[in-house]
Amino acid sequence: MKRNWLTSLYLMLALSGTLLSCSDSFLDTKDKNHFTEKDFWKNKADAETALSAVYSPIKFQMDGYYGAFNGWLNLNSRGDDIFTVVGEEIAMWNIATFQNSPSTGQDPFSYLFTGIQRANVLLANIDKIPASGISDEDRSMIKSEALTLRAFQYYLLTTNYGKVPLRLIPSNEDTPNKEAATEEQLWKQVEEDLKAAIAGHLPVTRPASEKGRIEKGAAIAMLGKTYAAQHKYKEAKEQLQLLLAAPYTYELVEDYAANFTTKMENNAESLFELQYSQDGRDTWGNEDGINLGSTIPQFIGSVTSGGWSKLMPSAYLVGQFVKELRPQGADTKFDKRMYASLFFDPQTYGDVVPNEKWYGGNLSMDDLWDGNAPKMSGGVPTYSVNGIPGKFLLKKYTAYYVNERNADLMSNKEGKSNNVRVLRFAEVLLLYAEACAKTNDVQGANEALKRIRQRAGLEEKTFTQDQLMDEIQRQNLLEFFGEGHRFDDLKRWYTTAEIQQIFRANEKQGAGNFQEKHRYYPIPLSELNANSGMKQNPLWQ
Repeated sequence: MKRNWLTSLYLMLALSGTLLSCSDSFLDTKDKNHFTEKDFWKNKADAETALSAVYSPIKFQMDGYYGAFNGWLNLNSRGDDIFTVVGEEIAMWNIATFQNSPSTGQDPFSYLFTGIQRANVLLANIDKIPASGISDEDRSMIKSEALTLRAFQYYLLTTNYGKVPLRLIPSNEDTPNKEAATEEQLWKQVEEDLKAAIAGHLPVTRPASEKGRIEKGAAIAMLGKTYAAQHKYKEAKEQLQLLLAAPYTYELVEDYAANFTTKMENNAESLFELQYSQDGRDTWGNEDGINLGSTIPQFIGSVTSGGWSKLMPSAYLVGQFVKELRPQGADTKFDKRMYASLFFDPQTYGDVVPNEKWYGGNLSMDDLWDGNAPKMSGGVPTYSVNGIPGKFLLKKYTAYYVNERNADLMSNKEGKSNNVRVLRFAEVLLLYAEACAKTNDVQGANEALKRIRQRAGLEEKTFTQDQLMDEIQRQNLLEFFGEGHRFDDLKRWYTTAEIQQIFRANEKQGAGNFQEKHRYYPIPLSELNANSGMKQNPLWQ
């Protein structure tokens, strides 16, 4: 049973019933049975309880940013590596096919601001704790964690919306009707928060009991990612390079699949990982104390395994996985990551790998595919490998490793407990390779690519300056398939016209609808109605 720092604090939150409210000030309560501002900020335990609430919104079970419904689904469906099953959630379908509007579709705007509000409350109050209740190092460390989380959520808001209000104090003390800050102002704040966090007392490593909490390496990686998003590649390279040497010991785990199961959670490749629990009952809310589990397997798993199968791999993605064969005599025919990412029958394509049965050896590929037949009645990608028709389903983040036929059901304790790896060392390496390529450091880029390709079992190659970005883009596609990276990567690399051309070539659903405005979500009507200072993104007016 998974028992970690966040799990223990969720119990405290469940007992207190105060810090997890979605109201503007979740400390605003007069109930004598709950904490109030007067009797709360007394010691380190209070600060850590408040900090746990800051972590919560991005990992909401259903919505938020990484919650499955309106989170994970939308995160993936805008990319050309994913095929959205026809006839599923209308809001998701509108976003996946670029037919959404300010009044349709569901987005993470309010959930991200919930996390920011909680960070602001903590930062505004933690210095009220007397020195007798908390050490200077612990105070600094908790502040640094809150700053990193605030920066990360503003990173996500800026990436997804462009311009949003910049709120750095609790909302009850802030201007209620606040206009949007510019992207330049928002990026600057993200950089400042991360620099302050890095300068604080974030540890390089944590004991097992604190795994899931921000470490210094995560803040450095986020700063490097922030620079890369702005094409500040010199600065990105300087930050990311720090993580390739002591005192940092990150490395790619040999078994790629171990990043997406409960087998090796919080491993040497993980820089920031959202902790999920198998405790408690079948829950469908966003915050339910220690009962919080991940609904991702339920939404993406096959119908046969208890899932709803709302996403499938695109034909383009499959074609890219089989494009480069492994050397003769290797233990697999294709890129090793393919077997962890996709359900398929290898022997159909002359592979040395035997066909498998998953979920405790109970379900074959035909079982999974046939169970999905009603879902696929609206159409599926036309899969073909060297002219041989195929069957492929999304495997990554399903509970295929659990010894139960219905492991993808939300009621399955082990299936719902899998952590989500938000930031992996593989991303550090590929962002570093990109920064090297953009600063003409061919050797540095090749060294990083070598590590990625070696883990995938691909032949060692050296790429020229002219070849680097094509290879970096391809490795990003294959490494992070189904993890919600593809759309943001394309935005970083290409213009709107180029993205539409790529979508058309790769038969992305809704490719012809894609316009400049679809690089961002529209500001939701709920925000416009509540905040008279906020204006709609001009592209969406």
